[in-house]
This record gives sequence, structure tokens and C-alpha cells, in this order.
Amino acid sequence: MTDSIYFDNSATTPVSERAARKALEAMTQTWGNPSSVHGKGVEAERMVAEARARVIRALGIKNPRSGSLFFTGSGTEADNMAVTGVLQAKTFRGTPRVITTDSEHPAVLNPLREAELRGVEVIRLRTRGGVIDFDELSQALTPGTVLVSLMLVNNETGAVYDVKRAFALAKERCPDVVTHCDAIQGFTKLDCDPKKLNADLISVSGHKIGAPKGIGALFCDGTLLTKKRIVPIVFGGGQENGYRSGTENVPGIVAFGEAALERTESREEDYACVSALRRTLLEGLPHGVTVNTPRGDYLPHIVSITVPGIKSEVLVRALSAEGIYLSAGSACSSKKLKTSAALTAFGLAPEDADSTVRVSLSHRNTAEETAIFCRALASAMTRLARKR
Repeated sequence: MTDSIYFDNSATTPVSERAARKALEAMTQTWGNPSSVHGKGVEAERMVAEARARVIRALGIKNPRSGSLFFTGSGTEADNMAVTGVLQAKTFRGTPRVITTDSEHPAVLNPLREAELRGVEVIRLRTRGGVIDFDELSQALTPGTVLVSLMLVNNETGAVYDVKRAFALAKERCPDVVTHCDAIQGFTKLDCDPKKLNADLISVSGHKIGAPKGIGALFCDGTLLTKKRIVPIVFGGGQENGYRSGTENVPGIVAFGEAALERTESREEDYACVSALRRTLLEGLPHGVTVNTPRGDYLPHIVSITVPGIKSEVLVRALSAEGIYLSAGSACSSKKLKTSAALTAFGLAPEDADSTVRVSLSHRNTAEETAIFCRALASAMTRLARKR
């Protein structure tokens, strides 16, 4: 067995030492309730404000007063807050239309399925080859369109969707439309400035960048808040300016802020490192493996590979026994043993989608690890082929 090799960074990342120290400080020294007016509370509130400013800077926002960043319990909650909060904000004339893609994360697709039950029309654009169908988008942008929600980076294929172009077209055709971008996989790796993306709402998550699980955030453009185009979906004591009630998770928040600062400081170096690792990985893959490379732009951190004839969950378990950890598609759905909708939308046949695994890299990985993985993969393919 090899030493542990972790290639599932798109599912979650280890907590960085800097983020862990910040969380520990909040738990052991600055453990007051940020809503309290005494010294301990004021200090906790100061740490939350500092973390908020760091996440805003990591998004590339030049003017912090252009909107508000609300901390949530996860990226999933941030997506739900965006989608459901917009659709519940007002009574629409006629049938409201929402445009998304056929390969979004369940955190967007499932709230939209619930909205459909309430009479909302949902259009799912095709993303074959990891590229948005702009002809389809152009036809879908009718006057009744109230929300366009698109992910920046697909979590299974690494495809980078041209949300800037899509949102610009949406706002040109439908001036009152709200645009939401799930930037959870792209945050601190790509430019996520909402102004540059033409996005009114941006969802991000902490545990994808070295913060603990259980912390996310939603950035809302100030105009959206002024016009009350989004409402809260969690009610209580009125924290986060009334948009997300519940006592703030101060350790998670300050760790998120520290992780965002850390990854922003080394963003270019991290990207170059992962790009080199990807090239090394692809050069070493055994014969018979297919790499599902998007036709357009893609994030080098995510490599989707198909190993024909071997079920993905079987391969994942075989490699796990060797101390090599990756996933069969999205970690959110990999235990359900369902054919990946994102992969079939990409263009894979169902049988190939069921034999596809995701290798997701980070700056912590090494070229030596990719070589070990490629050898272990070749061995597993030979071994598992004999058992068929």
C-alpha cells in the first residue's frame, strides 16, 4: 500500500494550518456571541467583519459597498438562498421563467425542481462538451425570465462556463432579470468578481479552499437588496442584516476568511502548480483510459477519466484500498449509484458515465503522487478486468 494520496479536492479539502489556527483562536479566546454588546461579543464581531472583508477581497470586488456578503451554513445553503430567495421575493405576473443548465449542482437543480411544483417554468440549457448552448439561451430569454442561474465551473468535468457572456446577454434581453453564479469550484482559482461576470449573486464555500466544513457565503449586489429582489429563507434573530438568521459560526467564518486570504495570496502559483500536475497526470495515464476534456475552457484542477468496462464505484474502492482517494463524479451523489446527469449532459453514454471517475488536484499534490496513481490505476485495470 502507498502512503495516502488524496485526489478528491473538489469534494473537500484538508483544513489549512492557518485556517485551523484562526478557528482555534475563535473557539478558545474570542468565543463571544457577535450579537452581544460586551467586550467578548464586540471582539467576535470584529473577527467576523475582518473575515467578511477577506472573502469579499478574494472575490475580486474592488468596492466592498457595492453589495453585501452573507455567511451561510454551506455552499448549498448559499445556492438555496439565491434561488429560493429570489423566486419568493415578489409575485410575478404570468408564469415566471428560470434558466439554468442541464449539468448544475443539485444545490441549484433541486430547489428549482421544488419551484416547478409551484408553477415556475425551468429551462435547462444543454452543455454538451462542457459548453453552454447560446442559441438555446437566446431563444429561452423571454420577457418572463426572472432568474438565470449558471455555475462557473462544473464540479464533475471542470468545464468553465462562459457565464460572463451568458449573463450579459440575459441582461440585454431582460433588464430586470437576476443573475446567479454558483462559483464554488472556481472561487480563489478564477476571477469571480461579480461585476466582471455580470452576476447579481455569487455563491462560495469554505471547505473547498482549506476552511472547515459548514461555512459558505452569498454575495448580493446592493441594487438587488435595495429593490428587495431577494428575501431571507431562514428566519430567527435577524443576524446577517436579517438575511440569514442564526448565531454566526464564528470559528468557521474566521477560518473561511483566513483560507480565502491564503489562497488569494498564492493563486497564480497554485494554478501553475496544478496545471503542471495535470500535464504529468495525462502523460502517465495507462492505455485504454479516456480523458473527458471539455471543448471550451476548463479548470485544470478537475480531470474526468473513463475506464471502459469497470464500474466507477468498483475502481474507487479498489484504489482506496491502495490508499489513493478519488471519487465517482460528485461527492454529493456518488454514494447513490445513479448515472451522473452532468456526465450524460456532457455527452457520455450512460455506460461510459458509469465507468467514469474524477481526479481533482490541488497545490498540495506532487508529481510523484500522479506517477504512483497512474501505476496503481494500470494495476487495478488489469486486476479488475480478470474478474469480469
